[in-house]
Amino acid sequence: MLSDMLENGGVNVVGTAADGAEAVDAVLEHEPDVVTMDLQMPDVDGLEAVERIMAERPTPILMLSAHTADGADVTFEALEKGAVDFFTKPGGEVSTRMSSKEDQLVRKVKAVAGADVSGGRSSTSATTTTTSTQSAGSTATSDDYREDVTVLIASSTGGPTVVERVVGSLPRDADFRILIVQHMPDAFTGRFADRLDAASEYDVREAGDGDRIGGGDALVAPGGKHLVVAGAGGGRLRTKLTEDPPEHGVRPAADVTMRSAAKAIDGPLVGVVLTGMGADGAKGARVIKDTGGHVIAQNEASSAVFGMPKRAIELGSVDDVLPDDEIPDAILDAIRLEVNA
Repeated sequence: MLSDMLENGGVNVVGTAADGAEAVDAVLEHEPDVVTMDLQMPDVDGLEAVERIMAERPTPILMLSAHTADGADVTFEALEKGAVDFFTKPGGEVSTRMSSKEDQLVRKVKAVAGADVSGGRSSTSATTTTTSTQSAGSTATSDDYREDVTVLIASSTGGPTVVERVVGSLPRDADFRILIVQHMPDAFTGRFADRLDAASEYDVREAGDGDRIGGGDALVAPGGKHLVVAGAGGGRLRTKLTEDPPEHGVRPAADVTMRSAAKAIDGPLVGVVLTGMGADGAKGARVIKDTGGHVIAQNEASSAVFGMPKRAIELGSVDDVLPDDEIPDAILDAIRLEVNA
């Protein structure tokens, strides 16, 4: 069925495999542009197959995941091992439900096929454009940071592991209020928030309707809902969730969160646009910049898919273009620059 769906969408399927061991052999034989990989297979499962492929012939991999909490946990493990993105298989009667997702599957496969998995995505090989002083982050104290700073992070394809590294590198002393919009289905965003909470010094949770957050808190927009900043005061943000129409074909959309934040918040804003296909975050970042905020985009060399950052840069929305491992210091430097201005 998957082969038929992909062929119908103009994707040339060069081979199929019944388990992970066959998949590794097929990749070595056919050298494809992209692999779709199930998680549960006999003998060698999807996780082990991903690990082997990334070690023997790095190839962009799209995981096929069950729309369940357990499926989410294993999917995040696959992303850690090098898979680029995932596609959720529908529940219920697969033969009737899957065909309705054909266009989405084809778009994902084509986007993932363009991902850079060569292992060269690092700051050492990246050409950067920045106004920040990168070396200052490690010596800063809480007195160096402006209060009531809000950081908004937009991310899509290839993003979960990057978001985890960025948020995990932000010091608790900075007392940021962090809002994260990662394009992800509803069964996955709660688990994603749990992972971020475990990886960082911040208290991270999936956003609920009417949530209020202060310094040291972070919210992840839930799948299927837009995260809106409804008000700000007393060092706290008031948020709400909506089911307004998708933007750029996605809900949650970072543009929605960024626009509402720029309108509701008087204090300093930092927008961060990370790897991902599409244009979400570009216009929202422009609003943040136009209202006096600071915007950082991940550079092409470190992005799995340079769609969202590229569009933000093209719109003139961006102050700094940086590899992912320099973004945490750039966030801190942007706030110190405001303090010293």
